Amino acid sequence: MAELEKFRKEKNEFFGTSLQSPIPTEELDSFEGLKYYSKNPDLRFEVLLEKISEEDLEFETSTGEKKNYKKVGALNFEVAGEPAQLMLYQAESGSYFLPFRDVTSGKETYGAGRYLEVKDKDGKIKLDFNFAYNPYCAYNTSYSCPLPPAENWLKVPIEAGEKKFHD
Repeated sequence: MAELEKFRKEKNEFFGTSLQSPIPTEELDSFEGLKYYSKNPDLRFEVLLEKISEEDLEFETSTGEKKNYKKVGALNFEVAGEPAQLMLYQAESGSYFLPFRDVTSGKETYGAGRYLEVKDKDGKIKLDFNFAYNPYCAYNTSYSCPLPPAENWLKVPIEAGEKKFHD
């Protein structure tokens, strides 16, 4: 099974059966799986991490709390010939954090934005938007999720990854 299909299958199984699922208990019986775009090879990139002067930031969350991150670099790529840039952040734990919104947000995808897991390999970052996912607050308002800052609101569509949970 290909990596993307395995990722989606395991996520659906976890969400549908786990006690740690973010799906509200009253919705679990009717849960039939998450909705995704078809795999889009044009939204896979390997880009250089352009280092910047690190900057400590406070992110707003879906519940009004604040979360601290450090801005560590810029990621530049093109979508359908249009330039795009996302800033990469680092959590206090040391892991990278890449939240974003795009022109599909609020229409086909979760309005507050999505996240993408990334890793640094010799200064290059693999961006595979087919793995873009909704934060837990997209399923259940009791979760507190950091919101993508305005600098990570893309003007291009990212038609890959997870779609809205509720219509």
